[in-house]
Amino acid sequence: MDDAELLRYSRQIMLPEIDVAGQEKLLAARVLVVGLGGLGSPAALYLAAAGVGSLLLTDDDHVDVSNLQRQILHGEADVDRAKTDSARDRLLALNPRVNIETMACRLEGEALADAAASVDLVVDGTDNLATRYAINRACLDHRRPWVSAAAIRFEAQLTCFDPRQSDSPCYRCLWPDAEELELNCAENGVIAPLVGVVGALQALEAVKILAGIGEPLVGRILTFDALTSRWQDFHLKRRPDCADCGLPPGSGVTQSATPASRT
Repeated sequence: MDDAELLRYSRQIMLPEIDVAGQEKLLAARVLVVGLGGLGSPAALYLAAAGVGSLLLTDDDHVDVSNLQRQILHGEADVDRAKTDSARDRLLALNPRVNIETMACRLEGEALADAAASVDLVVDGTDNLATRYAINRACLDHRRPWVSAAAIRFEAQLTCFDPRQSDSPCYRCLWPDAEELELNCAENGVIAPLVGVVGALQALEAVKILAGIGEPLVGRILTFDALTSRWQDFHLKRRPDCADCGLPPGSGVTQSATPASRT
């Protein structure tokens, strides 16, 4: 780390939990951000600002004027541009020391598996279950932690999965078969600041995992009701019958979804 980086990240480095060693871990890290919309925008901005060394950005969409209400990586001048292009330009303007790679495609199949294998952590900024299930499978196969979030209307949830931990549940433990429940912002709407709140928390959880500090939301689900400004924290355990990460019969591990705390 040179003098310029010591100055840029000084407010993080002075935190005893981070210090120089933690900042160096962030600088050496490589993160895949899948989706550059409402959640991926603030997550990517804070990851770049915090000094995560390399970001691999993926999205197959172009900026639409209806995105600008919440997708803060993009501006009016970016309408009709590939989201990967406008995101790269915005992040490099914020922190030119970050290495930015882009894939302007829908990440799936072998490409998703290869991308997951090439990074230290995945941030899910998508809005569909099929992609989340695919991310879950790829991260399980390559033992990569990932941060998942969803936001719709005035409600949001956030959790982390870490296949490196033997007791970590996976996404399918949470939603075994939820296709019939799928909602999206285009059809149901979302309040703009909500995705900023949750996307920023995704970046925070990613930083904690990469730096090896604190207690990431592994085995816990944080939910937020924006209309009442109430948070709830639920526990989630691995399901013995999970189709993706099921434990051996007789393990005695079951799913729990009882509130752990409320503020």
